[in-house]
Amino acid sequence: MTALRDRYRRRAPGEPRAIGYLYALPALALYGAFLLYPFGQSVWLSLLHWDGLTQATWAGFGNYTDLFTDPSLRAPFVHALVLLLFYAALPVAIGLLLAAVMSRIRVKGMTFFRTVLFLPQVLAMVVVGVAWRSILAPDGLLNDTLKAVGLGSLARAWLGDYDWALPAVGAVGTWVETGLCMVLFLAGAQRIPRELYEAARIDGAGAIREFFSVTLPGLRAETAVALTLTIVAGLRNFDLVYITSSGGPGNSTSVPAYEVYHRAFETNQVGSAAAVGVALTVLIFALTVTVSRLVEGRRS
Repeated sequence: MTALRDRYRRRAPGEPRAIGYLYALPALALYGAFLLYPFGQSVWLSLLHWDGLTQATWAGFGNYTDLFTDPSLRAPFVHALVLLLFYAALPVAIGLLLAAVMSRIRVKGMTFFRTVLFLPQVLAMVVVGVAWRSILAPDGLLNDTLKAVGLGSLARAWLGDYDWALPAVGAVGTWVETGLCMVLFLAGAQRIPRELYEAARIDGAGAIREFFSVTLPGLRAETAVALTLTIVAGLRNFDLVYITSSGGPGNSTSVPAYEVYHRAFETNQVGSAAAVGVALTVLIFALTVTVSRLVEGRRS
C-alpha cells in the first residue's frame, strides 16, 4: 500500500502522458502528411534516374555522388556558403553594432529608424527582387548615382558580371536581413540589467569593453536565433536569385534551391533535383544544430 501511495505521489500532476500525445496527434498528423511524407518521397526519388514522365531506373547513390564530382552541382553549394557571409555574418554583425549604439545613445526618431530598417522583412521577396533588379541594372539607379558623383568608372552591369553578380545578390540579402537582426538584438538588450552597465562603467570599461563584457554575453540567445533564421534564409534562397539573375551569368549565382527548380522543371532531371533538395535539407539541419550548440552551449 505504501509503495502504491509513493508511486502515485511521484507521478506528475494532470492527465496521463498518453493523453498528452493525443492532444498533439492532430498537429503531428499534419506535420507528417505535409512535411515528413513529401520528404520521404524526395529521398526515394533521389535514388532514381527519372525525367518525370517515362519509366524510372534505379540510380542508387549515384545522384549523391554527382554532388561531389559534378562541378555544375558542386558550385551551387559553394555559392550558398558564400552567400551565408552576406545573409548571416554581416547582418548579425551590423545588427549587433546598431543595437549596441541604439541602446547606449538616445536620439530622436529612433522608432522611425527601427521601422525603416525592419521594413524589408515585411516586403514580399519578389517585390524586393524586382526593385533591386531595376536598381542594379546597367541603366539603373546605382550606376546613375555613381556617375553623378564622379565614380562612373565603377559602374557596371552588376547582375551580368561574372565576378560581381554573386556579391550583388548577397548585398540585397544583407539589406533584407539586417533589420530582423537589429530588432532581435534590441529586444534582447532591454532584458540586460542596467546594473551590469553601471558596474562596468564604475570599473572603467569603455564602450568597446562594455559591449564585449556585458552586451554580447547578454545577447547569446538572441544571437543563436538570429544566426539560425539568417542561415536558413540564406540556404533556402530561391526567389531572389530567380527574379534578379536566374542563376546567371552562366551559373555564377546558382544556389541549391534554384538548382532544384532548374533540374526538376527545366531539364527534367527529377532524381538529381531531389538529391540536391535532400542534401540541402541535411545541410540546413546540420548548420542550425551546430550554431545552436556553439552559441547557446549545452543546457544542463
